[in-house]
Amino acid sequence: MHLHFLGICGTFMGSLAILAREAGHEVSGSDRQVYPPMSDQLAAAGIQLHQGFDYDPQDFQPDLVIVGNVMRRGLPCVEALLNSSLPYTSGPQWLHDEVLRGRQAEPRWVLAVAGTHGKTTTASMLAWLLEAAGMQPGFLIGGVPGNFPVSARLGANPFFVIEADEYDTAFFDKRSKFVHYAPRTLVMNNLEFDHADIFADLAAIQTQFHHLLRILPEQGKVIYPAGDAALQQVLARGCWSESESLGLQKGDWQAEKLAADASHFLVSLQGEKLGEVRWNLTGDHNIYNALAALAAARHVGVRPQAALASLAEFKGVKRRMEKLGEVRGIQVFDDFAHHPTAIATTLQGIRPRCQGRLLAVIEPRSNTMQLGTLRAALVESVKAADQVFWFQGKEMSWSPAELNSGENFTDLEALCQAVAKEAKAGDYLVLMSNGSFGGLHQKLLARLAEENS
Repeated sequence: MHLHFLGICGTFMGSLAILAREAGHEVSGSDRQVYPPMSDQLAAAGIQLHQGFDYDPQDFQPDLVIVGNVMRRGLPCVEALLNSSLPYTSGPQWLHDEVLRGRQAEPRWVLAVAGTHGKTTTASMLAWLLEAAGMQPGFLIGGVPGNFPVSARLGANPFFVIEADEYDTAFFDKRSKFVHYAPRTLVMNNLEFDHADIFADLAAIQTQFHHLLRILPEQGKVIYPAGDAALQQVLARGCWSESESLGLQKGDWQAEKLAADASHFLVSLQGEKLGEVRWNLTGDHNIYNALAALAAARHVGVRPQAALASLAEFKGVKRRMEKLGEVRGIQVFDDFAHHPTAIATTLQGIRPRCQGRLLAVIEPRSNTMQLGTLRAALVESVKAADQVFWFQGKEMSWSPAELNSGENFTDLEALCQAVAKEAKAGDYLVLMSNGSFGGLHQKLLARLAEENS
């Protein structure tokens, strides 16, 4: 079939398009913003891209249109689609029907990773643990894992790892994406308020997680952090599957930190010491991610001791504290920050490694951040940084200047110049945005080289 994707460059839709291409379909798509790493993957897969949404999908003569949740009524391509006779569906529904359930000779064993934070990293870890165990899993991840050349593949056996997003499915299906995935193994990493553009409050998100638990089979397993009050409330509404908890010195799966930056820790299961992990990742949040991945991998038969050894070989995920380069002793990192908690845990995790100053350069770009719903938490979120640079890249209902914290910029060139002038040898620069940040990453590396030449 010829499948045409509306909103193809989002992390989910781009990964889905790659699966469709691998399955033998002809694939084309459109999006308004195209930037790496997803644009590079799509180009490598030979997928035809159309820039913008001002066109008629019939021009591509597709057999089916896959509609991403970024699409809204009023966009020319959406109105043209609805006026046409072209069949269409959502990305999650197509994934369910064509990959996970519908036309498969054997339904997949889906390992889903849900939660407000850590989904991409945990799903990447889990896929790697299964791969290292020789299981050749399929996967769809909202980022590019360092241990794999792509963010999605069909795999060679029934096991399929998926990053299970709670965002809505499409403009015509307001359920969370993850209710389409029919998981057998479910990781719920954490839960707090996010996506203020579609959820009124935390309770609304908890209801979606409750719906997810309702479709988990009795022989399935749910894995969650001990002590997460919001998830405990979800579980209290009904859980019909086996469960395992995890945490730092609490829960069924426990970890004990052996290094301040969390790069070395001991793992135990129900009081039995399994072994130690030494890796390049930092932060307590990544220990939680690791415990969740270990528990999920064990549910499909991976021995914990073997999985512990494989964690040491985990290479992380692009745009999750990814080191972009070092210029005369100044180290530059890229992080896909989208929420105050994510900003806080990332900065706290890297702080013990930083010999000089920790400089945070932040664009509050997610829908929730732009609405200003959580702006009161942003000041606390950057406490671990020595200096903060805020960038307002587009019109918002508030200004970072209201925080009275750090320096504020609306001009990218002025921001680049100020950061480059401030940075000194030994400093860590962490650039935090869930978008392209206007190409600031490479511009800053180039400017640093000029400033230090």
